[in-house]
Amino acid sequence: MSEQDQSHVDRAAVQTAGGSCVGATIVGSGVAIPQTVLTNADLEKIIDTSDDWIRKRTGITQRRVAKRELGETTASLGTKALQAALDDAGMVPTDLDQLVVATITPDMPTPSAACQIASDIGAGNIGAFDLGAACSGFVFALNTVDALIRSGVAKNVGVVGADIITRHIDYSNRGRGTSILFGDAAGAFIVKGSDDPSRGVLARSMHTDGGRWPDLFIPRVDEDFPSDFDHEANAVELDCLHMNGRAVFKFAVSTFGDLIQETLDKVGLRPEDVDHYVCHQSNKRILDAARDRFGLPEEKVRVNIDRYGNTVAASVCLCFNELKTEGRIEPGQLVMFLGFGAGLTWGSSLWRL
Repeated sequence: MSEQDQSHVDRAAVQTAGGSCVGATIVGSGVAIPQTVLTNADLEKIIDTSDDWIRKRTGITQRRVAKRELGETTASLGTKALQAALDDAGMVPTDLDQLVVATITPDMPTPSAACQIASDIGAGNIGAFDLGAACSGFVFALNTVDALIRSGVAKNVGVVGADIITRHIDYSNRGRGTSILFGDAAGAFIVKGSDDPSRGVLARSMHTDGGRWPDLFIPRVDEDFPSDFDHEANAVELDCLHMNGRAVFKFAVSTFGDLIQETLDKVGLRPEDVDHYVCHQSNKRILDAARDRFGLPEEKVRVNIDRYGNTVAASVCLCFNELKTEGRIEPGQLVMFLGFGAGLTWGSSLWRL
């Protein structure tokens, strides 16, 4: 018996006497994008940079910035994205029995963004919680939701990735290494239980290297800085994102390809067997390096960082939603979701749709 056949047997074995589902399927997706566009030309006016420099090094031409005065918050964007996903699935909020929100920028320390979104959308007294894994958050959330469904805890789950990371960006020359990269957005999936064990997560990987947290962090007080932090070389404002760009780029380029191979090996698949690689959008050069390593055609690796920048937990859903809207997502396809970011964290979620 092959590893893949055995994995199907293992999934069938988790069905309980209570009738829990043994498979999962993504039945709807939606996004919410802030109104305000911040172009490279806009950044040229406020920091020492250029459109050409940004394009060549990141592939980004513009990004969105949420404005609280326009009513744009993490909860409001998440609610809009979730409602769009429900509409796409032909469901209503009260059909949900769980909500998982991937975010590192809730509007308040408490309540969670998930509690706010569940209330705002009218989902009733469902289970709702936030999951914080930065740019890997949506992928970690997908793995969590698949497990919730297969274990019988839930059957209809909303999954939201929402971040307003520009709250923590320094738009001065001190922060020009991060201000060119990041934007705000929200995305959502509706994941429904299925009696088909071949649907849902076939393989997953989730990793962290907590010892490398100083490469990407947001300090709240002076004591948050690592003891060997060079304040003279890195003029960082409190509550603003600090990133060691070279270290993070090197980490992502090396880790990204290895993560794909690790996930494929778990189910004995080849790179060309996967229909879509839906990747976190942090830098176009990182995506190109992974595509070149495996000889993948451009149409298998969606890139939209040029229009949105790095939207943290929302980016994976933004890519998938574009593919779905274009009619390129079909039942039975293999889709690998991939994320990597602060923590440092990295993870994958390989689905049969």
